[in-house]
Amino acid sequence: MLLIFLVMCGAQPVEGDSSMNKGWRELSAEEARVIVHKGTERAYSGKYDKFFEQGIYICRRCGAALYRSNDKFDSGCGWPAFDSAVPGAVKPIPDADGRRTEILCSKCGGHLGHVFFGERLTAANTRHCVNSISMEFVPYQDMRSRFKSAIFAGGCFWGVEYYLQQLRGVITAVSGYTGGKSANPTYESVCTGGTGHIEAVEVLFDPRLTDYEQLARTFFEIHDPTQVGGQGPDIGEQYKSVVFYADSEQKRIAAELIGLLKKQGYKVATELRPAKPFFAAENRHQDYYFRKERKPYCHTPVKRFD
Repeated sequence: MLLIFLVMCGAQPVEGDSSMNKGWRELSAEEARVIVHKGTERAYSGKYDKFFEQGIYICRRCGAALYRSNDKFDSGCGWPAFDSAVPGAVKPIPDADGRRTEILCSKCGGHLGHVFFGERLTAANTRHCVNSISMEFVPYQDMRSRFKSAIFAGGCFWGVEYYLQQLRGVITAVSGYTGGKSANPTYESVCTGGTGHIEAVEVLFDPRLTDYEQLARTFFEIHDPTQVGGQGPDIGEQYKSVVFYADSEQKRIAAELIGLLKKQGYKVATELRPAKPFFAAENRHQDYYFRKERKPYCHTPVKRFD
């Protein structure tokens, strides 16, 4: 679960900063100048300008996830630059003078910096220019202790990954294999059969921005939960519809959603199973539809819940 940074040694409450009332981290005078009063730190002075370790950048004030290290690049501008943000994490608003677009943390409204388009610095053609002082960094090895995870299987993992990865608050969506007994399965061994593994997607998400129920609802709406033994044209044990729950709360939520579907007349085939070790699939199976610039062939969103 994402930890909230509540204490900073030597920091004092700052006029205009409502952190204490909302459970946010108290800000120093310099932090408040940038985050609350929309200031800018001096170019090339921030600690994350030339910083490229693997992990996730979170809001310094409220702790919500903002940017992934994989989306960071060296723009040479003197401030940390990212060409994408965690879905739904950043809110763009026009500057008062109408000349630039400010970016705020969508959770607490803290000032991050500005976003620019059309510079052709990366394929995304976008540059989030962010003040280092507006962020904290969570190393890759600590991410699982700070955020929550969920595992869903609904046919070919390419399509499930494609839709879940774009949801608000989703940090990563990784295609892989789970549910079987063999260690370190490969795509070929799973397709051959006999491993017991199923193609699945593990989602790492920020509970400050979304929740498990929203992820599960979307899962049931991007595939056909009534199909037995496969999904669309993909038939076989590895393509079954399964929710692998991490705890009793996830199991309860998934079961309640299945109950709602059954009340609507759906003959749900989705199984509920306790989570087992998850093995990431080979690199060629990650971000498949984004790399191919195509949409899934057997996953189509269908509204199933009110």
